[in-house]
Amino acid sequence: MSTPEQTEASGRLPAHPAVPPRLARFYDKLRAPGYGGDYNPEQWGPQVHDEDIRLMREAGVSLVTLGIFGWARSEPVPGEYDFGWLDGHMDRLAGAGIAVSLATMTASPPPWLPERHPETLPVLQDGTTLYPGSRQHWCPSSPVYREHATRLVAELARHYADHPALALWHIGNEFGCHISRHCHCPVSTEAFRRWLRERYGTVDALNDAWSTDFWSQRYTGFEQILTPRTAPSFRNPIQQLDYQRFCSDELLACYLAEREVLDRITPGTPVTTNFVPVAKTLDLFSWAPHLDVVSYDSYPDPHDASAFQRTAFSYDVMRGLRGGQPWLLLEQAPSAVNWRRRNGRKPSGRMRLDSWQAVAHGADAVLFFQWRASRGGAEKFHSAMVPHGGPDTRIHREVAALGAELAGHADLLGSVPARAEVALLLDWPNWWALELDAHPADLDMLGTALAHHKPFHDASVATDVVPVTADLAPYKLLVVPNLYSVSTAAAARLAAYVHGGGTLVMSFFSGITDEHDRVHLGGYPAPFRELLGVRVEEFDPGADGSWAEVIHLEGAEAVESFDSGGPSVTRHSHGAGTAWYLGTRPRPAAMRELMDRVRAEAGVGPVLPDLPEGTYARTRVTADGTPVHVLLTEATGEVAVRRG
Repeated sequence: MSTPEQTEASGRLPAHPAVPPRLARFYDKLRAPGYGGDYNPEQWGPQVHDEDIRLMREAGVSLVTLGIFGWARSEPVPGEYDFGWLDGHMDRLAGAGIAVSLATMTASPPPWLPERHPETLPVLQDGTTLYPGSRQHWCPSSPVYREHATRLVAELARHYADHPALALWHIGNEFGCHISRHCHCPVSTEAFRRWLRERYGTVDALNDAWSTDFWSQRYTGFEQILTPRTAPSFRNPIQQLDYQRFCSDELLACYLAEREVLDRITPGTPVTTNFVPVAKTLDLFSWAPHLDVVSYDSYPDPHDASAFQRTAFSYDVMRGLRGGQPWLLLEQAPSAVNWRRRNGRKPSGRMRLDSWQAVAHGADAVLFFQWRASRGGAEKFHSAMVPHGGPDTRIHREVAALGAELAGHADLLGSVPARAEVALLLDWPNWWALELDAHPADLDMLGTALAHHKPFHDASVATDVVPVTADLAPYKLLVVPNLYSVSTAAAARLAAYVHGGGTLVMSFFSGITDEHDRVHLGGYPAPFRELLGVRVEEFDPGADGSWAEVIHLEGAEAVESFDSGGPSVTRHSHGAGTAWYLGTRPRPAAMRELMDRVRAEAGVGPVLPDLPEGTYARTRVTADGTPVHVLLTEATGEVAVRRG
């Protein structure tokens, strides 16, 4: 855990690791936090291109993402490449001092690829083929798709390797965003079998891990195994869980295939890809080591009263993916989006507040989708930095004002977030397992994580989101929501953290199964009984969505009780530390009161003292060790930046 000397000496705070050297090319091209958006000049004629550059300079744009959906223009005929349409834009941007995050263009293949190779199209679990006409219409396991994609990337990399505008490679776009991430075609089925062979070695080992003696599912060869397709009843849970792991790995393999080409041809240029709003689709902790910098797309709903806190949680996840390293906000909306059933606009000032929230949580760039609003296509009503009404609009005036404001905070670029004293554990395989069917009730991993994050957010207590493999020593308090699926080794690490003096809060339905979704025997929660000092005999979810458990004390003390008289919240000393267990989810006010008590006992305070309710702060540390505090008030939209 962090010591008082670390947090109080000279008023400085312990920071996360510094920005890695590989990002030097990117940072050398910026003078302040990056600012800009997706630039899609191919949608427009030359009559607006010069105006684009002029308006970008006036708005303080320093970074754009270019070419995300440029494959069809760049390879109009198989094997024939034409980057002439892009050369002028790269040159104009370089001349204006605007850096480029250049996309590899592989997110959506041109129509000729599925025409010539229909086997590259994804197939749903019921056998439905997904066709072109939208985007991301490719099977992640298709060797044909990967061959064409990497060939394009090689040509692109050779063409622009030494271009002065190039600052960052942007592979693909929003991997796992659409339903095509789960493909059940013959190619994917065979790839799944290969993945299983590598994971288990023998079919007997797979049968043991998959509990296939249940319902006569025992296999005698890998060739009998299918992806989890539409079935008469509940499908094998571990088949579903392994398939989720496989899908994340297959998309990662697509990313890595492109990355290998880029590293070979342009070894000095860093690489990223943009993740979609936090969801269970990809195991982001397994992806993050392969990105030089994490990038994220954030689209909070203006109609959602909880969006501000939900966004803060997402940003804490992004910061945690690479151990606290600064990250990039590659997409957000200046105002309304186009893809919800009701697309509310952001009122005046909200875009600025949202942008500063990202910076406060560690973002080194604030970008939008997109620069100029499209005239046609599916996203023509998605707001943009230059709306359909042109620059003489509220949105563009606020865009320009924000660009000037961020340019005045050059020392924030490359500053690293101060390390929090609280960590919240998030594990994607556990998330997948928790939300499988045939459970005592339908549970929501993200909802539970947000419920445990909210009391700290509202109290202005910084929280890092970390994987189960993280180094826990720097943290005074560890929050563990719904860790349903956990290996014995991971459980032992958590117990050792508490035994060494840490404080742990664990919520209900934790420690139930191992990594193969097999129940830990010996009474719930078997791997945590000694740590928590409790035994859970039964689960009792209510018809109203509540959760209760029949808890027996085995050394723990009851802190709160159910109406029935049984313990609902317990506290247990373990070694030099303390473990709390929540056998239910308290209502928000009760959860806040309980977490305030827990963190007070753990010696955890807010980022800054005496902040008014509704204002929260986050801290970044500059290269010379100076803390920079960013204060945000959602209700009023106020933003304040304090140094020292």
